[in-house]
Amino acid sequence: MQDKSPQPVFVLVRPQMGENIGAAARAMWNFGLDRMRIVAPRDGWPNPKAVAMASGAGRLLDGALVADDVAGAVGDCSYVFATTARTRDLTKPVFSPERAMQIAAEKIAAGEKVAVLFGPERAGLENDDIVRANAIISVPVNPEFTSLNLGQCVLLTAYEWQRQGVEITHETVEMAKSEWASGIEMEKLGQHYEERLDTAGFFFPDHKAASMKINLRNLWSRMPLTRADVQMLHGVMRQMVRWKERG
Repeated sequence: MQDKSPQPVFVLVRPQMGENIGAAARAMWNFGLDRMRIVAPRDGWPNPKAVAMASGAGRLLDGALVADDVAGAVGDCSYVFATTARTRDLTKPVFSPERAMQIAAEKIAAGEKVAVLFGPERAGLENDDIVRANAIISVPVNPEFTSLNLGQCVLLTAYEWQRQGVEITHETVEMAKSEWASGIEMEKLGQHYEERLDTAGFFFPDHKAASMKINLRNLWSRMPLTRADVQMLHGVMRQMVRWKERG
């Protein structure tokens, strides 16, 4: 059963290896896409190697539409993108994957059906395929090595699609069952270290003591410490003092 969420159709044109079809299915399902169509797979269909590679994304292969040609695969679509890295002698708008998926999201939201064509592994899409597309998606890769694996290209495009509808968390911190230390906890930590270091004669010479204490407090304020961190640092200082007293 396909996901009912609005999404583009990904069309694999004349894929050559079952493993790459399976990798494309996994890449799609990583980002919640499950509408796959396959045009004239070289090794026939179904393909056990594709199933093995798809792993948990086998449902995409079960529901994939298989067509004889590109025209049959995109006949119900009103807007088609073709992915290619090579320069073509065709006049068409060329978009980055990000911009292309922005446009796809706009069109799908307006009720249109959008497809994205991905070419065979060896040479990519032919001009006969691309003339059926409204626009080209071009990935800004190394110009001296433009070849992208089928699964990689599908993954990249699927990720850009997800970015249009999902808020991406660009940075987070795993708290490991702790919480950030409060202001008062940081203050007490600073006092503890300042008192013990003062007793140990660390703040020397006297005329530099004030600035050294300020620098130490500034050090603590720059460190994003958890409550567990603070407790450990208190313990470190207490143990050092006990060790010195035993000596």
